[in-house]
Amino acid sequence: MVKTKKTFEIINAFSAGIDISSTEHFVCVPDYCSEDPVRKFGAFTEDLHKMIAWLKECKITTVAMESTGIYWLQLYLLLEESGIDACLVNAQHVKNVTGRKSDVQDCQWIQQLHSFGLLANSYQPKNEIRVLRNLMRSRGSLVEKRSSAVIEQQSALDYMNIKLHNVLSDLDGLSGQTIVKTIIKGERNPVVLSQLAHPRVKTDRKIIQKSLEGTWRDEQIFLLKQAYESYCFFNDQIAALDKEFEKQVLLINKQIVQHDEKPSKTRSKKSGLNFKADQYLQMIYGVDITRVEGINEHSAMQLYSELGVDIKNKFPTIKRFISWLNLAPNVKISGGHVLSSKMRKRKNRAGQVFRRCAYGILNSKGHLGNYVRYKKAKKGAGTAIVATAQKIARMFYKMVTEKVEYDNHLLAERIEQNWIKKIEKTEKYLEKLKLQIPDIICITN
Repeated sequence: MVKTKKTFEIINAFSAGIDISSTEHFVCVPDYCSEDPVRKFGAFTEDLHKMIAWLKECKITTVAMESTGIYWLQLYLLLEESGIDACLVNAQHVKNVTGRKSDVQDCQWIQQLHSFGLLANSYQPKNEIRVLRNLMRSRGSLVEKRSSAVIEQQSALDYMNIKLHNVLSDLDGLSGQTIVKTIIKGERNPVVLSQLAHPRVKTDRKIIQKSLEGTWRDEQIFLLKQAYESYCFFNDQIAALDKEFEKQVLLINKQIVQHDEKPSKTRSKKSGLNFKADQYLQMIYGVDITRVEGINEHSAMQLYSELGVDIKNKFPTIKRFISWLNLAPNVKISGGHVLSSKMRKRKNRAGQVFRRCAYGILNSKGHLGNYVRYKKAKKGAGTAIVATAQKIARMFYKMVTEKVEYDNHLLAERIEQNWIKKIEKTEKYLEKLKLQIPDIICITN
């Protein structure tokens, strides 16, 4: 009896594949949809509209394309508006077969894989969440530039042997920036400058006075002024961006009432938001996710701008969510043996937020703080951060999808049960060693 060779079943009959680049796009449709199945289009907006019109003429219902830089974004949005299902895939998943590579072959290969349903669609938020994501990522860039301006201030002071940053914990704090501003205005007396430090500064005023004795140089004063003005400019930019971010949050969630209250005094001055975000988050998610150890208002808003609210539909199981965050090892098994269990070398913005949350509780006295320190002592800092970030992500997923409030006592009970099991296991091991002691003595004698 001759066995017939199985063939792939076509799942997406009217599918297309697009090879994206900065200047031109190559599009491939099935042979039965057009006499000329492969066409080249430009990257201008007019060309994109012509491409979509041709795809509709060919009755295409779904399109697959690589996530190449940012060149896919406008085409992706236009395809969504036109009603064509856009499938954005990882470039590693559509690697061409061995042989000569060209743009035409790439788009044909993408179309073929997509027609058989072999390509997984990457996670993409809704348009309104994408607006928040763009604003939040731009805010992160501004915070980095502001930090660079502080470093430039410190460099200018170092050239004049002003060691202010050695006696103050933060040069960009209230005391540091007040002193820098006064220096720029022309004050050079160390006694006068040292008195500008805030009363809560613990450093002795005489030490601050010594740190402010240096060699004043005109060019360094000029550079200090430039850096200070840049710092103030980025501060204003961040404040304006926070205002726009709050405006967009209110537009998306119309049931939220704007609050005129000032932001919490306990927020981080370096990355804290300039509006009361915790009340918005409570209304958006239905639970207070900032109660989880390590998640503050800023990190919670970052997660909202990256994930939105509809997490359950995008990630039906918590395992998919953890895997997408790149907080789970990429286990490779062959022949029943584990070949590798390393983390994948890729960055995920939401996953990085959870990692920063885990890093922020290294010195915390809470239960998660104890957990990360225990993991650090056992397996190292890197593994501890990833393990704790995964635990925080699991709590976040359960709270958001099931609307369950964070219960610190439940976590404490689970940790206590784990310790009890470890103690019982250790006691059994000790009893086993005690029974083996006579045999060991006999053997040694």
